[in-house]
Amino acid sequence: MPIEGVPGAGFTPEQMREALERISTPDELATAFGTFGFVDGVPRSGSVAAIYDALDVMRAAEAFLVGIPGASLVAVRAGLRSAGVTSPDIIGYTDPRANSGGYYLTPNTETTYGTTFLDLRAWGPTVIEAPPQSLCVIDDFWFRYVTDMGIPGPDRGEGGSYLFLPPGYDGDVPEGYFVSRPATFTNWVVLRTLGGVPTMKTTRIYPLSEAGSPRENTFVNIADVPQNSVHSNDLDFFREIDQLIQEEPPEALDPERAGIFAALGLLRGRPFAPDEHRARLLDAGARLGAAISRAIVFAPRDPAAFFWEGRSWKNAFVGGSSEFLRDGVRLLDARTQFHYFATVITPAMAHAQVGAGSAYAYTAEDGDGRTLDGAATYTLRIPADPPAKNFWSIDLYDTQTRSLLQLPDNPYPALSSLAGTLQQEHDGSFLLWFGPHAPAGRESNWVGTVPGKSWFPMFRLYGPLAPWFDGSWRLPELDRVTEPIA
Repeated sequence: MPIEGVPGAGFTPEQMREALERISTPDELATAFGTFGFVDGVPRSGSVAAIYDALDVMRAAEAFLVGIPGASLVAVRAGLRSAGVTSPDIIGYTDPRANSGGYYLTPNTETTYGTTFLDLRAWGPTVIEAPPQSLCVIDDFWFRYVTDMGIPGPDRGEGGSYLFLPPGYDGDVPEGYFVSRPATFTNWVVLRTLGGVPTMKTTRIYPLSEAGSPRENTFVNIADVPQNSVHSNDLDFFREIDQLIQEEPPEALDPERAGIFAALGLLRGRPFAPDEHRARLLDAGARLGAAISRAIVFAPRDPAAFFWEGRSWKNAFVGGSSEFLRDGVRLLDARTQFHYFATVITPAMAHAQVGAGSAYAYTAEDGDGRTLDGAATYTLRIPADPPAKNFWSIDLYDTQTRSLLQLPDNPYPALSSLAGTLQQEHDGSFLLWFGPHAPAGRESNWVGTVPGKSWFPMFRLYGPLAPWFDGSWRLPELDRVTEPIA
């Protein structure tokens, strides 16, 4: 038999009045987008359009923040195409190394890069024969990790054959390959080899259908080709995202991000053609998103973004995960922080091991918390015994472009222990100088800066050692030793 229960007392009249206050909207609501009017909770006709305008700006800013990874690779591909890398069998490389001639997010000047894009829609299953003693990465077109090749990959640096299957492929999969199934048709290939350009040129990329008689690859030195590989910070950002949405399977992107883009008119199979009014709103949202991104990069509010309490040196990979996960939670600001000023996603970068991989630290301020000024002179003392198994370096970047700082007489704005020319102090430390003029007798330890332009350094350890991880070796702040010249 059913049992008749006794109801609870419910809320008191006072609690109900308080609840009504919390769930109601006043007749006039002041917001960052203006004051909206309501009639007992119903938007006034004169406020409806303004409310939707605010929604479009907010969604556009959010779309910018969550879309940076994809837009970044669209821009990289456009830059490479302008330099002649227009097919997967054409590999661009930088000989002798990357320089400051173009716009490219925080490359280092110590590495010879090789790069191209796979096109699994045009080629179908595609083979990459990775060079030996290399550090190579494949990322999909939404800038998610696919696989490592070379030393951090399954071939362990011996060289190997990797097979990439297009989305939805259900054909035969031959044996003898390391197989990946990327979520996108377009995939970015990044090649680095310990043997330099000669070893890089042993790379082979060809359709699986040609496995019996692979085509020759073409190698193009793009080091001195000016190109822009940095995504837009305005309305054109959404045109970059639209390329991705039109080219790639809808299931390649999670429904939440896809929904944000769709709300702005970015849908597969539909032209992206906002009217003039909405275009202005989207442009405003993109610029707001860029402003937020710059705050996250240069002034993060997550304490985990800093290496040491009380110092400004920041960690590019907050959480130590290439998927920006911590305890199963996506670190949205960490993802924005990394992708707004850097490229290449691989666990080998995100979670360095003692003696392997690389570690990174950057800052955009001096010891007094002031933004670095290209008209002033600064010093940075690298303490004795830098904990690097291989070598250490410091590169300078433009805060606007997040690309290598362009100097009138030096395409390599960097200092490195590899150079063999750095002067060492009596205590084993290295005193580095940064400013518009070289200090007398310290030219080998100096990198120029540009008056009227801010900059930021990135310190890299290749093969970081235990003192880096346990915090017993730390970078001091930059000291400002002169004021800007009026």
